[in-house]
Amino acid sequence: MEDSGFWRQEAREGTEMLHLAVLHSRKLCVYSVSGTLGNVEHGNQYQIKLMYEHNLQRIACNMTYGSFGGVKGRDLICIQSMDGMLMVFEQESYAFGRFLPGSLLPGPLAYSSRTDSFITVSSCRQVESYKYQVLAFATDADKRQETEQQKLGSGKRLVVDWTLNIGEQALDICIVSFNQSASSVFVLGERNFFCLKDNGQIRFMKKLDCSPSCFLPYCSVSEGTINTLIGNHNNMLHIYQDVTLKWATQLPHVPVAVRVGCLQDLKGVIVTLSDDGHLQCSYLGTDPSLFQAPKVESRELNYDELDIELKELQKIIKDVNKSQGVWPMIEKEDDLKVSAMVSPNFDSVSQATDVEVGTDLVRSVTVKVTLQNRVALQKAKLSVYVQPPLVLTRDQFTFEFMAPEMTRTVAFSVYLKGSYTPPELEGNAVVSYSRPTDRNPDGIPRVIQCKFRLPLKLICLPGQPSKTASHKLTIDTNKSPVSLLSLFPGFANQSEDDQVNVMGFRFLGGSQVTLLASKTSQRYRIQSEQFEDLWLVTNELIIRLQEYFEKQGIKDFACSFSGSMPLQEYFELIDHHFELRINGEKLEELLSERAVQFRAIQRRLLTRFKDKTPAPLQHLDTLLDGTYKQVIALADAVEENQDNLFQSFTRLKSATHLVILLIGLWQKLSADQIAILEAAFLPLQQDTPELGWEETVDAAISHLLKTCLSKSSKEQALNLSSQLSMPKDTSRLKKHITLLCDRLAKGGRLCLSTDAAAPQTMVMPGGCTTIPESDLEERSVEQDSTELFTNHKHLIAETPIPEVSSLQGVSE
Repeated sequence: MEDSGFWRQEAREGTEMLHLAVLHSRKLCVYSVSGTLGNVEHGNQYQIKLMYEHNLQRIACNMTYGSFGGVKGRDLICIQSMDGMLMVFEQESYAFGRFLPGSLLPGPLAYSSRTDSFITVSSCRQVESYKYQVLAFATDADKRQETEQQKLGSGKRLVVDWTLNIGEQALDICIVSFNQSASSVFVLGERNFFCLKDNGQIRFMKKLDCSPSCFLPYCSVSEGTINTLIGNHNNMLHIYQDVTLKWATQLPHVPVAVRVGCLQDLKGVIVTLSDDGHLQCSYLGTDPSLFQAPKVESRELNYDELDIELKELQKIIKDVNKSQGVWPMIEKEDDLKVSAMVSPNFDSVSQATDVEVGTDLVRSVTVKVTLQNRVALQKAKLSVYVQPPLVLTRDQFTFEFMAPEMTRTVAFSVYLKGSYTPPELEGNAVVSYSRPTDRNPDGIPRVIQCKFRLPLKLICLPGQPSKTASHKLTIDTNKSPVSLLSLFPGFANQSEDDQVNVMGFRFLGGSQVTLLASKTSQRYRIQSEQFEDLWLVTNELIIRLQEYFEKQGIKDFACSFSGSMPLQEYFELIDHHFELRINGEKLEELLSERAVQFRAIQRRLLTRFKDKTPAPLQHLDTLLDGTYKQVIALADAVEENQDNLFQSFTRLKSATHLVILLIGLWQKLSADQIAILEAAFLPLQQDTPELGWEETVDAAISHLLKTCLSKSSKEQALNLSSQLSMPKDTSRLKKHITLLCDRLAKGGRLCLSTDAAAPQTMVMPGGCTTIPESDLEERSVEQDSTELFTNHKHLIAETPIPEVSSLQGVSE
C-alpha cells in the first residue's frame, strides 16, 4: 500500500528511550532506532526495528503526540482521519476515538502540553481548541451520526474550549513556549500568520506578501520575542522577529519543510526540504557589523577651494575617458576566450526526442564550445540559447574553478522540435564568471558571449521547385549571377542537374520555398506560399553570396532591393497575432467567470450537505457537472490559444526580420542603422499578457518618428506615454510603420545621438521631396504611401526576370 506521507515524531514505549513513529495511510508503525560504531573509514551504522504497529480502520491525515492528560514518562499518539475523527493510542493499545463536531475536511493538528488540549483549524476557517479531558469523557464515536442515547442525555457531548475565526485555511500549526508561564500558538494561513495566546486571543498577526509554503517558530535571543522562519513559493525564506522582518534570503527551491539544527558544532543551520526530495543545509553567514563611524566635527567649508578641486577632478576624469575608456576592455578580453564550432555533418545517431514535426526524420547537429582562460576564474557558468522551436540537449554548464591557462570544451546537440520554422538560425553562448583580484578575492563579475550559426539543412530539406507562388521577392546585385549549385551544394536535386538556376527548399514543417537565379541579369528571386518563409532562404542567399565573393577577392559586392515594400502581407501577420491576443483575453475572462460560478455552486452544495435536514438539490449537482466540463473545455482552449499565439509570434518575428532586411537593402542603411531598426521592431524575446509586441513596437517607432525622423521641432517636443497598455486595434501601429518607411524613402536617416535629432526639413540627398509640415500634407503622404507600398504579390509583373519562362518546364 502506498504511503500517504511520513510524519517522523518522537514516541516512547514502556521505556524512556526515543522511538520513531511513522504514519501511513492505513497503518501506524513505531520503530526503535539503534546505532553501532563503524570500523576503519566506515561511519556509524543505524538500524530500525519494528516494535509494534496499528492497522487503522480509517484513512489517516496527520498526527501529533504528547503526554496527554499529564501522564508522566511516556507519550501518547493522536491521529486525525480524513473524515475528522481523532484516534488516541496508548502504546500498543487503542484508547478511544472522537468525531470533531461539524468537521468536513481535516486541518493541521497540534497538542499544547501547557493547557492539555488539541488545537486544529476546521473547514469553517476557524481555529478550535479541545481539552483532552473533554475528549476522553465524551461519548464514544462508534458511528458518525448521533445515537438515540446521546439525544436522551447519556454521555457527554464534545464541546469546543475556544474558537477564533481567521477567515482563511491554515497550512500548519506550531506551539512555542518561551517561558514557564505562557506559550504561544502560531498558525500559518494562506495569506497571514497569527500568534495566539493560550485562550485563543490574538497576540499579533502579520500579512504576508507572498504565498507561504512552510514555517517554523522558535525562541529568539531577545527576551519575550519569537523568531519565525517562513518559506514561500517565490523561492524565498523570510525571518521575522515577531512582526518585524529581520532577514530575507533566496533559496534554489520552494521549501515544503524547514528546521533549525546544529551540525558539527555549527549552530543555526537551516535545513530545508523541497517538494521533489532535495535536502539542503544553509547558513545565513556572519553577524552584521554594528560599528558606527563617529561624528565628524563640523567646520566651515571653503566653497571656492571646492570648486577648484572639482574642476581638476572633472578634467582628470575627462582625460582618462578620452585616452582609454572607463573599463580596460583589452584585459577583459584576455581573461577568457570563448569560441564555438558547429559540426558540418549531422550526428550519426539523432538526439532528437519528442519531436512534433511529423513523418520527416529530424536530424541533430553537434556544437562544441571551447573556453580558454588566461588567469584563474571562479564560478564560470556557460548558458546557451537558440530560437524556438530549436532545442538543445543541454543548455547549462558550470565550472566551479578554472586554473590559469586551461582549456575546457563542452558539446551539445541542436535539433528542431516544433512543426514550424524558427525566426533565426543564430545561437548564442554566454559565459558569466568572476575574476579574483587583490582587493576583491570573491572576484569581479563579468560576462562574455560568442555567437554561432546553425546550418540551413538542420531545418530544411531539398524540395521540388514550384512555378507558382503567392509571395515573391527579387534581390538585385552588382555582380554576375552565381550558380545555385555552388551556393547550396547540400540542396542539389540529382534529377534536375540541368536546372542550375532553379532550386527548391522544403522546411520540415511542410512549407516550400523556390529560389531562381537569372542567367543574364543580376537578379535572384525567392518565392513561397507563406510570406514569413521567405526570410531564412533570402538571408541565407545574401550571406552565401557575400562569402562567395569574399573568397574570390571581390570586396565591392552589394545587394539591393528596388521593389515595393511588402507591408500589406506584413500587416496581415500583425493582425493575426493581435487577434490571438484578443482571443486569449476573452478566453481567460470566460474561464474566470466559470470558475467563480463553479465555486458558488460548490458553496451551495456544501451548505446543503452539512445541513441536518438537507433540502432538495434542485439540480445543483447537474449544474456543477456542467460547469466543471465548461471549465475544463475553456482551460484547454486557453492552452491551445497560447500555443497558437507562440507560433504566430515566431512567424511574426521571421516576417519582421525580412522587412528589416528589405528596408536596409532598399535604402542602403549602415549596420548601425539596421541595429536601430532591429531594436525598434524586435524588442521582445517572447510575448507576455503584461507586455505585448504591438504596444512596445509602437512606442519605439513613435520615438524614432519624434526624434531622428521628426519633421519639425514642434513634433520633437511631444512626449510619449510612460505606461504601455494593450491597444484596441493595430491601425495606429500600421500607420506609424507606413510613415517610418515613407520618411526613410524621403531621405530620413536613423540615429540615436541628440545632435542628429534635428528637424530634417533641409536639403535631402538625391533631390528627395521634403517631409510635409501640416496634417493635410500628412494625409496626402499616407495616400501616396499606399500607392508606394503596394501589395507585393504584383511585384513580378513590374520587374520580371527574363528567364522566368524557363521554369515552365519544371514538373510540379
